[in-house]
Amino acid sequence: MDTRRKWPDDMSLAYALLRVTLGLNIFMHGISRLLGGVGNFVDSMIKMFQNTVLPAAVVVPFGYALPWLEAAVGLLIIIGFRTRVALVSGALLILALTFGATLRQDWDVAAIQLLYSIVYAILISALRYNRLSVDEKVFAAASRSESTHHLRL
Repeated sequence: MDTRRKWPDDMSLAYALLRVTLGLNIFMHGISRLLGGVGNFVDSMIKMFQNTVLPAAVVVPFGYALPWLEAAVGLLIIIGFRTRVALVSGALLILALTFGATLRQDWDVAAIQLLYSIVYAILISALRYNRLSVDEKVFAAASRSESTHHLRL
């Protein structure tokens, strides 16, 4: 009996741990903002951007959407469902947040967001190791079902 097939390889395990850690971080960003009151979060964003060219008409809807987007993207990344879409969406969110941070000339925050961008890039480029995920279970089962169907024809 080959026990290697039951335990994930080191790259898949490392990928899953990094993916879940990033997902938890992003998920908790959203959840903490939701629990603290989205209105409070939006008010703080309005203050942060009051001395920039970005109008409140852009800041307010983004502020209301951001916690929900972070929670959803984070959850998808944690469980590894639609992982590619979730990672690309998260990377685009970080891109938008980086735009805001650089507009405010908050270089410390921009540097942290660059680190998030690197983690997203690593995870996107190594998707082939996303074996400990819902995606693997769902799409592997669908693939097996399709293969079985072709064998019956």
